[in-house]
Amino acid sequence: MRAWVASGKAARWLRGLTGAAALALLALQPFATAHATAAKKGSAAAHRPAPAAQRAKAHAPKAAARKADTKSVTAKATARKSEKQASRNGRRVTAQLPAREKVAQGRGAARMHGAARVQTASRGNRLSPHRLVQAVQHEAPVRLSFGQMAGLHAAADPLELKSSVALVLDQDTRQVLFSKNDHAVLPIASLTKLMTGMIVSEANLPLDERITITDEDVDTEKNSRSRLTVGTELTRGELLHLALMSSENRAAHALGRTFPGGLNRFVALMNARAQQLGMHDTRYVEPTGLSSANQSSAQDLAVLVGAAYQNPQLRQLTTSPSHEVEIGRRTLQFNNTNGLVKSPEWNIGLQKTGYISEAGRCLVMQARVAGRKLIMVFLDSAGKYSRIADAERVRRWVETLPHVSTVAGHGTYPG
Repeated sequence: MRAWVASGKAARWLRGLTGAAALALLALQPFATAHATAAKKGSAAAHRPAPAAQRAKAHAPKAAARKADTKSVTAKATARKSEKQASRNGRRVTAQLPAREKVAQGRGAARMHGAARVQTASRGNRLSPHRLVQAVQHEAPVRLSFGQMAGLHAAADPLELKSSVALVLDQDTRQVLFSKNDHAVLPIASLTKLMTGMIVSEANLPLDERITITDEDVDTEKNSRSRLTVGTELTRGELLHLALMSSENRAAHALGRTFPGGLNRFVALMNARAQQLGMHDTRYVEPTGLSSANQSSAQDLAVLVGAAYQNPQLRQLTTSPSHEVEIGRRTLQFNNTNGLVKSPEWNIGLQKTGYISEAGRCLVMQARVAGRKLIMVFLDSAGKYSRIADAERVRRWVETLPHVSTVAGHGTYPG
């Protein structure tokens, strides 16, 4: 046995063991050796103490083995601790990723479609939070609008607009000044609320009637946020104002939900009014515009803008720069989603903005430019501020026209 220990085989065997088992075997080793020797020789001579030099020589391999095994156990425990810590850090990064991703993309950015999967070589080689966010942003596909998928952005126009669909016409003469893909039928997002406001306004319901926001008004389609929490109570007039000016989704849904006959009747009236106006490319399925099934064409929307402009209440509410409402003990200020209503260079009589990823950025307006009353429609604009930039391009272009003419279109507009 001693020869086996002295040869170093015992040390190598003991290195394969871990924890308490190894320590227990080391502690019992002297007793096991003594017992084996006594049984073999049958003499008490085996129990006599050896000379000091011999004892030191005999115990040297044992001490080296014991020291090496202790280091091995400590190293393995440290490795397991590091591995657990790395695993916890990895889970923490994964849990924080949605918030970091949102900050990196910017507020109001379009939600990315699907989930990006980022794999690392091992748990001990995880990416840092910053690198992980970059990898996800790089790999996540961008959700295309309907217009982009249809190739409408490939159409060129003299003004180089970023909107794939545009229509500009003279409200008085009905002459088309500019057109681009104006027959295309696309999702219209919150431009829907212009018809929502028209139905509510034309019904002559009491505007001072108080309406409570409920769970039914919470957006479960796009999970959009709202400052009108469940339980908020406002008048019908205030909800109408917020829906048209600030494009408040819960306000618009509550207006439809509490309409006499309920939401289904309200949507039916929206579609009936569209048909009455000759908007044959238009279909509504709900009053907010969050559904991509709410669709129309630039031609139909120009008709809607012209009809809505005849309603003084809609003109006032859509062009209001801001509005304050009392919610409990708080006073909340809501602002217009179209910053052009505050611009001294613009004289806007009616407007409405809209956005969902399927529709892109949308804008309709009635405005007086260079002495002309114009109706403008911009759909599926690529970029957060591009619809406003397109409107500015059209305004500057119209201001340079010596007389009424047509570009990228011709003739007069029916209606």
